[in-house]
Amino acid sequence: MASTDKRAGCALCREAAPLDFDFSYAFQPIVDVHARQVFAHEALVRGPAGEPASSVLSRITQANRYPFDQACRDKAIQIAARLQMRSQLSINFLPNAIYRPELCIRSTLHAAHRYGFPIEQIIFETVEGEQVSDGKWLAEILREYKRIGFKTAIDDFGAGFAGLNLLADFQPDIVKLDMALIRGIDQSKPRRAIVAGVVAMCRQLDIAVIAEGIESADEARCLADLGIHLMQGYWFGRPQLERAVDETDIAWTL
Repeated sequence: MASTDKRAGCALCREAAPLDFDFSYAFQPIVDVHARQVFAHEALVRGPAGEPASSVLSRITQANRYPFDQACRDKAIQIAARLQMRSQLSINFLPNAIYRPELCIRSTLHAAHRYGFPIEQIIFETVEGEQVSDGKWLAEILREYKRIGFKTAIDDFGAGFAGLNLLADFQPDIVKLDMALIRGIDQSKPRRAIVAGVVAMCRQLDIAVIAEGIESADEARCLADLGIHLMQGYWFGRPQLERAVDETDIAWTL
């Protein structure tokens, strides 16, 4: 990606008109079933009254995607700080909306300092399902995030365009397995074999694995048997608008 394009992207952040719509966040817990603790909350964009994400994302255009990405970080951190969130905060970002990661990170750091939220509690997830034309550039973005002190994660691993090539260039702190691999895993030998292979690979690379989309105790038990202890899904808790849960809210039955 040419440097002139990067400068243009940053100019769009600085010079774009304010967003003409509002949004909020729901938070879904990611739990550690071994420690029986809430490991993190994933921030999931919603309308201001809890409307589905599509009501917000349908308003994103090429002209406003840069300021929207920045506004998302600010809003997620602001709400998490107001809720006095004790767990990690996981924020999705749009890889194609970042041109100069050091400048994008600077605005995130300002938000964390402004609202008094520790940067070591922030995880940035890149959605692997969003096509990225330059995998080396995505690795550079993630590397810069990690250098500053944020944790990094690849979301929906196994569903998109980056996959193993991205892991060869950059090893994030966390890989989140796509829910399509998790659905019915307790009754699917191929899914179990694939997940076991990913777990073994990530163990060698010192990468934590989160299984998302868990909807039954049987799926959770199977994943625990495969060595996964970080889990997310309706079985443990649904996203709740502007609310963080604690350990007493989780059904720990496996």
